[in-house]
Amino acid sequence: MRFTRRSGILFHPTSLAGTPGIGTLGKGAYKFADWLHEAHQTLWQILPLGPTGYGDSPYASFSTFAGNPLLIDLDMLAGKGWADKADIIPPGYITTDGKIDFGSVVWWKIPVLFTCAGYFLMHCSKVDRTAYEVFKNDNAAWLNGYADFTSIKQYYDEEARKAGISGVKGMWNSFWPRDLASCNPAAVSKWDSGHTLDIEKIKVIQFFFAEQWFSLKRYVNSLGIDIIGDIPIFVAPDSADVWASQQFFQLDAHGVPENVAGVPPDYFSATGQLWGNPLYDWKAMKADNYSWWSARIGRILQLVDCVRIDHFRGFEAYWSIPYGEPTAVNGEWIKGPGIDLFNAIKKALGDIPIIAEDLGVITDEVRALRDTCGFPGMKVLQFAFDPKEAGSEGMKNSFLPHEYDTANCVVYTGTHDNDTMQGWLEKASDKTVQLVAEYVTGREMTETEARSMAADRELCARMVQTAVASTAVYAVVPMQDILQLDNCARMNVPSTTGTNWSWRMDKDALTEKNAAHLAFLSALYGRNLK
Repeated sequence: MRFTRRSGILFHPTSLAGTPGIGTLGKGAYKFADWLHEAHQTLWQILPLGPTGYGDSPYASFSTFAGNPLLIDLDMLAGKGWADKADIIPPGYITTDGKIDFGSVVWWKIPVLFTCAGYFLMHCSKVDRTAYEVFKNDNAAWLNGYADFTSIKQYYDEEARKAGISGVKGMWNSFWPRDLASCNPAAVSKWDSGHTLDIEKIKVIQFFFAEQWFSLKRYVNSLGIDIIGDIPIFVAPDSADVWASQQFFQLDAHGVPENVAGVPPDYFSATGQLWGNPLYDWKAMKADNYSWWSARIGRILQLVDCVRIDHFRGFEAYWSIPYGEPTAVNGEWIKGPGIDLFNAIKKALGDIPIIAEDLGVITDEVRALRDTCGFPGMKVLQFAFDPKEAGSEGMKNSFLPHEYDTANCVVYTGTHDNDTMQGWLEKASDKTVQLVAEYVTGREMTETEARSMAADRELCARMVQTAVASTAVYAVVPMQDILQLDNCARMNVPSTTGTNWSWRMDKDALTEKNAAHLAFLSALYGRNLK
């Protein structure tokens, strides 16, 4: 898949301002698309679109195929006659600005969406009913399992709450009745017959999401902007994906993982990272010609124009940790499917526009797999400046633009897992800030002068310019770095929960000045043409 020189912004719709509780696919999203167009940006990168689960993380979704109900714009539903305006008025504790309080938003908005779904079923026109039936038919392969899982989960989550059980002990593989936990067709069919209306409403809510998302995507594409989506390599244990396709995961007879995902100990963590995702049974997947993965990639490429796959190295080899281990120390590297998987996906789908997240400790084998597939990897400018690597022969670091060995890569100032650029500069050592300042200005500078540039936010702006000027085929900058915001606007701190994913942009942030400057940079460095 050939990529051409372009630039864009990393910004998830939940961070849009002006709507109750959380950003949506409503007017604010269209306004953001217009701003991108004004700024001559032709890429909009987002985070995963699935319904968020544990810790409100889009990377721990209840489904890799479904859409996040929280993104649905209620005013748009009412405008189409699919909701009663009286039903969508938010309570006083739901605000239209400030950070997202996911607990409050979920508590309020999910029941409202079920009410709207009921209203739709009672009042929709024949044309809308036909569109809904077409949607159900076209998406039955994942929609039926997702709706069943969500219906059963809602019931038994409440039962677990009443019993004082929470967390992993209340999951489908430990708390649901055995016949439902095993996804027994007869048991699921019996559940369906007793919960017909609830299941239908769950499907209607997915229809709402699809209608709003694809309307927005058509508009974005009409402006010459492509959307870059995102999926993690692994899926959440508490998900319809694992429950409905247990044969493709390393699970025991009770649906409990035998081995789970993570990464081994390294310079940053003496005990590694224990993610806890169930690992794939790659032999079973290969025997089925990797149909689950082809369906997954096919689905995301319906929703977006290009997809970034998180932890790409796991396709070459993955760190397997026995279930129940307290840390990631006692794991082992196991070979993944490698090129065999991508050959099968390409045979099923044709050329697949994929960006490989190849950060961390990457081996020659992983690089060979990435390059054989032709996928661009990632370069992050925050990883480029280590004072220990600045010697008499100049700075040596593969993340520095002058060290890129190929233009087939995507450069970021930072990602959703990093400090904002301004926040990173404020935390960095004086020597690091000095190196940054000298690199982006091309002149010698004292630590004091460099620190002054950082405080004035000039270094943040220069790092954005450096990314856009680089040889990387794509340059993508988080919106927080365009706005030169500090770590109060950070999106995620890995391995923590409670305050992540909650940043919302100020309602007046999309200025003509910022758009004009981005347009200038894109033209100056040849990124303004698709």
